[in-house]
Amino acid sequence: MTAKAAWTQQARRALFDDAAAIVHAEYARDLTPDEVARRIATSRRQLQRVFAEVGGTSFSEYLTRVRLDRAADLLRESTAAVPEIARALSASAARAASRSPSAGGTECRRAPSAAGARAG
Repeated sequence: MTAKAAWTQQARRALFDDAAAIVHAEYARDLTPDEVARRIATSRRQLQRVFAEVGGTSFSEYLTRVRLDRAADLLRESTAAVPEIARALSASAARAASRSPSAGGTECRRAPSAAGARAG
């Protein structure tokens, strides 16, 4: 690998790390690739390239994964209903949860575990 290629790889890794830090810190906001790119002083196209090459995914898929991971944590640790958890994750997730069939309550939040079903 040439020195220039190594430098490019390091620069892209740094951009990815900076963008990922913003996503992890602010996943509850309606983040856009344009906003994150502006904040890390790059273009939207370069941000997309960085996520594809370094992260192996797109910006929106990465943001969604961070939100889903956080939702899974909240579902395990909380008794809150799905719409409440969705509101905690983002306005767009809250809108999606409000259209969900289970939005009315917590009865559809979790399927009982096989062990719990046998024990009960």
